[in-house]
Amino acid sequence: MSDNKSAQGHQEFDYIVIGAGTAGCLLANRLSADPANRVLLIEAGGRDNYHWIHIPVGYLYCIDNPRTDWRFRTEPAPGLNGRSLIYPRGKTLGGCSSINGMLYIRGQARDYNQWASITGEDAWAWDNCLPDFMRHEDHYRLDEGGDADPDHHNYHGHGGEWRVEHQRLKWKVLEDFATACVEAGIPRTRDFNRGDNEGVDYFEVNQRAGWRWNTSKAFLRSAEKRLNLTLWHSTHVMRLETETSGAVPRCTGVRVERPGEGEVIARATREVILSAGAIGSPQLLQLSGIGPAGLLNEHGIKVVADLPGVGENLQDHLQIRSVYKVKGVTTLNTMANSLIGKARIGLEYLLTRSGPMSMAPSQLCLFTRSSEEYKHANIEYHVQPLSLDAFGQPLHDFPAITASVCNLNPTSRGTVRIRSKDPKQAPAIAPNYLSTPEDRKVAADSLRVTRRIAGQPTFMQYQPEEFKPGLQYQTDDELAKLAGDIGTTIFHPVGTTRMGRPEDGMAVVDPHLRVRGIAGLRVVDAGVMPTITSGNTNSPTLMIAEKAARWILAGD
Repeated sequence: MSDNKSAQGHQEFDYIVIGAGTAGCLLANRLSADPANRVLLIEAGGRDNYHWIHIPVGYLYCIDNPRTDWRFRTEPAPGLNGRSLIYPRGKTLGGCSSINGMLYIRGQARDYNQWASITGEDAWAWDNCLPDFMRHEDHYRLDEGGDADPDHHNYHGHGGEWRVEHQRLKWKVLEDFATACVEAGIPRTRDFNRGDNEGVDYFEVNQRAGWRWNTSKAFLRSAEKRLNLTLWHSTHVMRLETETSGAVPRCTGVRVERPGEGEVIARATREVILSAGAIGSPQLLQLSGIGPAGLLNEHGIKVVADLPGVGENLQDHLQIRSVYKVKGVTTLNTMANSLIGKARIGLEYLLTRSGPMSMAPSQLCLFTRSSEEYKHANIEYHVQPLSLDAFGQPLHDFPAITASVCNLNPTSRGTVRIRSKDPKQAPAIAPNYLSTPEDRKVAADSLRVTRRIAGQPTFMQYQPEEFKPGLQYQTDDELAKLAGDIGTTIFHPVGTTRMGRPEDGMAVVDPHLRVRGIAGLRVVDAGVMPTITSGNTNSPTLMIAEKAARWILAGD
């Protein structure tokens, strides 16, 4: 691998992949597996050599850190009562897989069957996506001496690059919260990833032996000795290069800013693949003259292709955090609020790679229904044995847990739009949370579900007190307004370059992810999802990249 060497003599490639994040790392691996393919992988961030990337609890120090995060913010949102949120996006090798929650969740079969219906492409149906999840998976239950359930082989892979493990900790307060869920009518499950994720259990995580397992480790390191794979990190893509003299415009390469070299053009003889994420990809398309003509004209950008859907259809999961004070049980608040406790936590990780420093941001997971009108799980919980006022703030000085709930299938839609033709200026990100009556009703109902679980006998032994939001909020209007006051993103933006049928004027890419009206250009990242998956979005993005890699290599 050529690692960030001079561009001189390295300006023409078969494939150029923009973004060494979740999708880009897998694509670079798959496309360069054939030594005849010359592949360039470009990443704006630096190498993933920051120690906090690899220690699981280090996400606390990577999010909103300019070394690893683009540090975007949302536009003030009416649905959030005028608030703006931080909007983390990974800026390092591995992208968001280097700073995210490491939670392995695929979503529901109905998500992918809906994609197949929307696009008219049966390859997106669940039964045809499952093999692409399994192809790169290395699931701990299939390790030698692991879980003996033979049915795991029907849903999980072994020996792939993407490691999935159980969490290396348990908490009594979470065990009892899970029992309270069962008492509230939510079943136990042993596997969230078989197509129906309703139930409660601990999250499985993308870790290996207590370390974060990001896509840089999983897919790039195994390709490091390939001479046909060139990596340019710390390299900002300014715009796509297009040739417009033919009947159909063609993407011929990229213009980048290289450290110490200024602007350089790299050319692709076959394809440019845009994997900059649901924020970065529409931004770069718009900067390159591919997007809504009105927006491009507003900023003096020549229109190469008038695609009104670029930057539209933004969807995200908004979480509403309930905090319960508890008595008579240990939580992380009580462990970590003393020097002795912190020393014990550090020593446990040092010696065993377990304990709180090996924790993903959330430990216990449950999928259930906000009301009886839903025939499927439509809300997801991230439950933690800790509490704080806001992300990055100190833990509370009393024992407590947090039960965060999100609407899995929001009907609110937002936008990503450039503010100027300056490629260094962050785009305007407007998710428009809670902008529909349906989303506000689910928010109110989901808080009632949380209260119902907390009121079950097993959890009542801890004398739970609703510290946040507070029992004084009861009506739909009160709870919906409250959700706007305290709701925060769980960092799952999708949909801004969505795929669709040829007759769908708002579709940006076709069912094989080729940009409409532009030859030699695809988008392969979470932006192509027409609807958000019913769960965390990192592993579905890998599945998309796995499928796309085969199409790219086959010229389909």
